[in-house]
Amino acid sequence: MIAHTSYSVTVAICSQQVLRNRQVGQDTPLSSIYKIVKTVYASPSRVNFHLDSKKEVETTPAYPDICFAIDDFDSTFDAVVLTDTDLCYCVLLNALDGAGFPSETDTNDSCSSNKLPLGVDTNSMRTKNCKLTLFSGFVSYQMVRDAYDDGHSRFGSLLSVGHSSGKTDRLYMKGPGGRGEVEVAVSGVTDQSKQYSGPFSPIKSKRGLRLGSMFRKAASVVSLAAKHAYAAAAATSTSDEEMIPLKCCLMSITLPWEHIAHDLLFKRSPPVNL
Repeated sequence: MIAHTSYSVTVAICSQQVLRNRQVGQDTPLSSIYKIVKTVYASPSRVNFHLDSKKEVETTPAYPDICFAIDDFDSTFDAVVLTDTDLCYCVLLNALDGAGFPSETDTNDSCSSNKLPLGVDTNSMRTKNCKLTLFSGFVSYQMVRDAYDDGHSRFGSLLSVGHSSGKTDRLYMKGPGGRGEVEVAVSGVTDQSKQYSGPFSPIKSKRGLRLGSMFRKAASVVSLAAKHAYAAAAATSTSDEEMIPLKCCLMSITLPWEHIAHDLLFKRSPPVNL
């Protein structure tokens, strides 16, 4: 059932104010500054991406967890850069269609409720196939920055940074309620007007932080994007601390199989539309 269901992941950059408005129930659309939607596939195997120049890949058993990996994460999410302390990195995993999806009758019933949370697109829900949100979470720029800088922060073991031999750090973020895990490759975007040596050196410690409730371009293009990121960071920074644009590339989402199966069979709450 899980293997024969279609899935997509949404990675977005949103402002903290938009997320706060959503959480307190204000009648405000859940809009994003930037987002990418990518088709992913359920697998009982975990993909371990080497973040060095060789880009080697190892596959290990993940069961009873199910892994949704993005093989081309570095090129797919190359433009996902946090450039301000007000920004948050958001991740959604949705089930769209397939053997594990509700029947047409059940789907119509679940989509016809007159009492829907704010921010839910009711027009898009009144179709034959309503999507189900299996995972949703966000983490702020400052949380990622704290972990990226030294790995020792007040957030404890909820977010950890794994040191790699390359120029990119591996962040593991626990999902809401400790459910699931998101693996993200994080790198500092260098000031291309001053140097071209690549991202900042990785940190050497490993600690942690939590997701709240609730994505390879040519060298010239990357250089231009880096300049724009630094310009945006410099324009919005109000503290004495240097503002480092952080590129966040989602590598995988891992969830226990029983949670996925339960949601596919019984979850009828409206999806999160971002």
